[in-house]
Amino acid sequence: MFVRRIAVVGTGYVGLTTGACLASLGHRVVCADVDALKVARLRAGQVDILEPGLADLVVEGQSAGRLEFVEGARHAVVDAEVVFLCLPTPMGAGGAADLSAVEAVAQEIRDVLPYGAVVVCKSTVPVGTSIKVAELLGREDVAVVSNPEFLREGSAARDFLHPDRIVVGSDSPQAAERVGALFTKLGAPTVLMDAASAEMVKYAANCFLAMKLSYVNAVAELCELVGADVTSVTEGMGYDKRIGQSFLKPGPGWGGSCLPKDTHAMVRIADAVGVDFSLIKATIETNARQQQRVVEKVRRVVGSLAGARIGVLGLAFKAGTNDLRDSPALAVAELLAFEGAELIAYDPEITRPLVGMTVVDSPYAAVRGADAVVLLTEWPEFRTLDWALAASLMSGSTVLDTRNHLDPDALARAGLVLHGLGRDFRVADRVPDQAM
Repeated sequence: MFVRRIAVVGTGYVGLTTGACLASLGHRVVCADVDALKVARLRAGQVDILEPGLADLVVEGQSAGRLEFVEGARHAVVDAEVVFLCLPTPMGAGGAADLSAVEAVAQEIRDVLPYGAVVVCKSTVPVGTSIKVAELLGREDVAVVSNPEFLREGSAARDFLHPDRIVVGSDSPQAAERVGALFTKLGAPTVLMDAASAEMVKYAANCFLAMKLSYVNAVAELCELVGADVTSVTEGMGYDKRIGQSFLKPGPGWGGSCLPKDTHAMVRIADAVGVDFSLIKATIETNARQQQRVVEKVRRVVGSLAGARIGVLGLAFKAGTNDLRDSPALAVAELLAFEGAELIAYDPEITRPLVGMTVVDSPYAAVRGADAVVLLTEWPEFRTLDWALAASLMSGSTVLDTRNHLDPDALARAGLVLHGLGRDFRVADRVPDQAM
């Protein structure tokens, strides 16, 4: 494998993981960020992102002399053969992806890129962005490649180093092959294609995953009403290889930094060419409805939410991360607070104050005096709580487990009433038998 000189612009989840992992493969990597304080912390080996193994890769890369951090994109790219753009593309007006960061960096680096360099869009961007970046660069000698990331927060480093596949797209086959060769050591299937197809892959994949999650939440609601257990249903579904077992767990909704913005962006992409992508629109609507459904479940337990004291377990959008971006847990909490509930919240990775709730440093502090407890993030420690102690601290006796994460027997022994999603067997709500 050839050792390449690589620049990575942006040191968020994607950028820092990309830079540190490429350095671990033997490449010489310079990572750039506009935040001088963040650059200083990274130089000192201080990683603020909660990602297992990432801090070790950063320290090892710097110790080996293969990884460095600089302030400003221009300083990073002056000697680079390949430049990765790992920049935020948040949801903009009307749901479209905001490409302002990508466009600004392209304009910033265009006159300092070495002759024959390759610019790689690692950010999730709409179809046609590679062409737009090439136009902004205005360099016939510089090829633009799309190389979408498929990293999950909480396992980003592992996902990078053990990928299911590597997608590389460019209208220059030589440039695509050059980028694909960077990952030779990983031994993963490399799929080469045109730029537009590579840009579409990420949106198509994420929209499918969101659709699957909305589907299983709708199935869970139906299970509650007909007396079925969604855990048994999804187990039976998951053994079908056409379906698989992943993304079949109901919850308070889906969120995070990718699925919400990517589903909205896909709708905008479709609308722009006259396609009514009603399936994705329904996926988004079902997700919003799921958060309201969780609130309604709490309301049925405590009556009026005004003045009710609710213990909240979990705020991050999923376990294993400290990311609150578009967290469904936070969305549900905000809806509860809007209706007047007093929220006492605990998350093992969230300690900063949040509007509308009191954040405490212990799960037992969160449940003390609670009329009901709502579990919103599936942290492992919640399964092993002393639920007898929790029951003695609570004012009420109901726990709503929106992740079907807790052990029903453990809570029953503690004298608590457990409600899940798709597992409530309420005879009065079941569909009556139809006449034969």
